[in-house]
Amino acid sequence: MKFFIDTADTKEIKELAATGMLDGVTTNPSLIAKSGRKFLDVVAEICDLVEGPVSAEVTALDAETMLKEAAVLKKIAKNVAIKLPLTWDGLRACRHLSDEGVMVNVTLCFSAAQAILAAKAGAAFVSPFVGRLDDIGQDGMHLIEEICTIYRQYDNFKTEVLVASIRNPIHVTKAAKLGAHVATLPPAVLKQLAQHVLTDKGLAQFLADWQKTGDKII
Repeated sequence: MKFFIDTADTKEIKELAATGMLDGVTTNPSLIAKSGRKFLDVVAEICDLVEGPVSAEVTALDAETMLKEAAVLKKIAKNVAIKLPLTWDGLRACRHLSDEGVMVNVTLCFSAAQAILAAKAGAAFVSPFVGRLDDIGQDGMHLIEEICTIYRQYDNFKTEVLVASIRNPIHVTKAAKLGAHVATLPPAVLKQLAQHVLTDKGLAQFLADWQKTGDKII
């Protein structure tokens, strides 16, 4: 499973990229607005920090304007993935861009039927939002299971399942068990993956025993 980080904080991206655990970045207008910086400047800086895909989202609602905005975004760097909403106009724009060989991340997916359309449109990634489904009393991970099951039936579907709106490490492990290709995580959740109370307890015991020996490695 690939890990993308869901943030526009370049300091955090640089820190996590240095761990070797980061395979890409997803952004959206809301995240970049929080930075207080210009959209294109932030995307360009992120593209310099990571080698993997960096999702940059259009703000238009009609296909024609989406493609105009995409023309600007794809010039930023070779690793830009154009992020489009899962609407008819978004799918039309996706088909056009994917035919040109441009990476597209189709976002705001909330049903298996929508995911089928994204694959048909040639999307590189489809982003089902599990946390937002959980918030309204539906099972977000069931959607991941449905999409992964469907995609496995068709060799011509090359779209990767990018699990989004992840709220906790359990979402990550469940998605991995189901065969999702990518998880995009808030920085805090990515760091939580390394945490366990028994790891901390064991390490404390090891250190206490080591100190009793009075020995040193260096």
